[in-house]
Amino acid sequence: MAGSPRHVGDVMTRAVVTVGRTALFKDIVQRMAQWHVGALPVLEGDGRVVGVVSEADLLPKEEFRENDPDRLTQLRRLSDLAKAGGVRAEELMSAPAVTVRADATLAEAARIMALRHVGLLPVVNAEGVLEGVVGRGDLLTVFLRPDNDLADEVRRDVVDVLFPAPVEPVHITVAEGLVTLTGRVRDATRIPLAERLVRGVEGVVGVDCRLTVADKD
Repeated sequence: MAGSPRHVGDVMTRAVVTVGRTALFKDIVQRMAQWHVGALPVLEGDGRVVGVVSEADLLPKEEFRENDPDRLTQLRRLSDLAKAGGVRAEELMSAPAVTVRADATLAEAARIMALRHVGLLPVVNAEGVLEGVVGRGDLLTVFLRPDNDLADEVRRDVVDVLFPAPVEPVHITVAEGLVTLTGRVRDATRIPLAERLVRGVEGVVGVDCRLTVADKD
């Protein structure tokens, strides 16, 4: 992986399996099984995303197939009960869809997933037209970056910028994504900044900052 992938557009899947509003329940299940996906964007004719139908949206049909829910369950799970009776994508989907733009950072996409409790985000343009999808697995691909790539980026974008003339060379070692910095530098105030910037490099798992400050004399 050349360079640091920083945006959704760097890691998203562009070939996307989708369904239309009128897709039937069984067709949705078949597509999920055929393509090994757990959710499908629902599109209108112009390619605009209007919702997402997921396995969680389909399961109420099985859950309530033989059960007659009590009054409390009916009040608490109105949406699930409605989906249990749905037969088309527009009746089953979660809408409006939780989406993201291609220029969003990976951290922003991860935050949206966590806050909205979704595992798949359609990637849309300014008009809401589908450009791709990004899932949890896509966001995790940054941790597959080779250690030497991480070391090169840390050297170029952090160490050489913050410590252009260290007292002794700053050594960078990376093992399984863990970055270790050692050496003596002149400015103590830059050490916390260096640790923070290294931690922000995509693919870094952790930082062990052992930089020390040279004696003034």
